[in-house]
Amino acid sequence: MTDVALPNGAMSEDFFHRARTRLTLEVPTALNDPSAQAKRGDLDLDPVAWERAGVTATRPAAVLVPVVDRSEPAVLLTLRTELPSHPGQIAFPGGKIEPHDRTPVDAALREAAEEIGLGRPLIEPIGYLDLYLTFSGYRILPTVARVRPDYKLVLSTAEVAEAFEVPLAFLMDAQNHALHSRDWKGVTRRYYAIPFGQRYIWGVTAGILRNLYERIYEA
Repeated sequence: MTDVALPNGAMSEDFFHRARTRLTLEVPTALNDPSAQAKRGDLDLDPVAWERAGVTATRPAAVLVPVVDRSEPAVLLTLRTELPSHPGQIAFPGGKIEPHDRTPVDAALREAAEEIGLGRPLIEPIGYLDLYLTFSGYRILPTVARVRPDYKLVLSTAEVAEAFEVPLAFLMDAQNHALHSRDWKGVTRRYYAIPFGQRYIWGVTAGILRNLYERIYEA
């Protein structure tokens, strides 16, 4: 991001202007074509490691990246419950794309309504980020959206323990994007982490936020 401090309200206007200019709602062919390459993923920092890890991502999914339109905008995130899959992790609302979902946007909006009760009239979809492939086999298409600040949530306690906001300025500061590594089935996996106070944002969520930064502020 720019080092120049923006006055109150200016970041919101600047961000949404950039997003509308740089993102579209054109669905990438690779979402439903596992043979097509995707730009981002759990191993995008080490592309050759995908083959070594023997990972194949084939299941289309969608998440909502909800940017709350305040004078100082924020991203709405969730803390997952202790489910067998991704327990206690910080995530975006989202899940697999069902046959009845007309578009990935519809899937993301449906999941946001089911998981946290975020009403569709409060959400303005803007555009997709890059397709993101995961170790768990998903091909995730993130939808960036403007969310009105007067939202009220009703959490699905079976899936979501908590919902909270993180300032967009913090998340879009590249100095807060830390690179870590760990061994995964004999493959060294590098991933982004964005610690925020007592919160630890990492993995897919941090990777998508890094892609948001690159698409909006580096493109």
